[in-house]
Amino acid sequence: MNRVPVLPQHGKNEHTLSVTNSQGHIYLLDQFREKVPLPIRNRAIAMLSEFVGTFLFILMGLGGNSAVINNFAIAQQYKGGDIRADPAKILYLGTVWGLAITVNAWTFFRISGGLFNPAVTMAMMVTRAVPPLDGFLDIFSQLAGAIMAAAIAYALFPPGSLAGTTLGPTTSVTQGLFIEMFITAQVVIAIFLLATEKNKATYIAPVGIGMAVAVSVMMASAYTGAALNPARSFAVCVIQGSFPPYHWIYWIGPGMGALLATGFYHMIRKLEYWTVNPDVDQYETKVGQNIREIASRVSS
Repeated sequence: MNRVPVLPQHGKNEHTLSVTNSQGHIYLLDQFREKVPLPIRNRAIAMLSEFVGTFLFILMGLGGNSAVINNFAIAQQYKGGDIRADPAKILYLGTVWGLAITVNAWTFFRISGGLFNPAVTMAMMVTRAVPPLDGFLDIFSQLAGAIMAAAIAYALFPPGSLAGTTLGPTTSVTQGLFIEMFITAQVVIAIFLLATEKNKATYIAPVGIGMAVAVSVMMASAYTGAALNPARSFAVCVIQGSFPPYHWIYWIGPGMGALLATGFYHMIRKLEYWTVNPDVDQYETKVGQNIREIASRVSS
């Protein structure tokens, strides 16, 4: 993996950290990487990874729990009412959306990257994984494809079955905004570390990304409809000819989540996260070689 370029160092004291260089550019992380001993730096990166991973893990789990055990949900379950309160339907929705993104991301991964989401595309543009012009053209294509899918679904399926994204009866606009932010960040981080960062498991990255989408839908569908994707919300509103007054959260929330994930990704790249566990891909290769050797001995 290519080393992240190191900005020039400034200042007489090589053991102190300053926020900016002489041109005013922030390079605190570059100084931290260069001046802090490798064992300490690696421990800091590992701790940051454990913090973010545990945060997302617990947030997704607690959110999924709360979707079916809060007082409103329990009341609706016993009344046989709101679909948002039905655990089986929440599980079904998460499975459908997770599998849908898995199969299509896996199908188109080698052509366009299989982004399918303006928020994800924006994150790729910020990290320069996708050139700006290509990114805007991709976003146009995603919006057009989503609108066509919503139009065909409206024509093919029974009346009232075209599902838009709306806030749950107990969810405020502010809560909905931040729920959309966090679930989008979960998915974008999965995309960055499973697909953008190449490794021995990149070829099955769509599976991990699909699972990230599934758990996010299970966690948030009862509260926001779990858009995760501005194109998904926008397309249905266009076909239905109606936009809720808080429709903007389905653009701003995923956008904030994409930027949050991008910031984290840039940070661990700057800190050269691969030095924490440098032999992981080599280990996978050795394991594969051992398996092949054993298989050849057995077959012979």
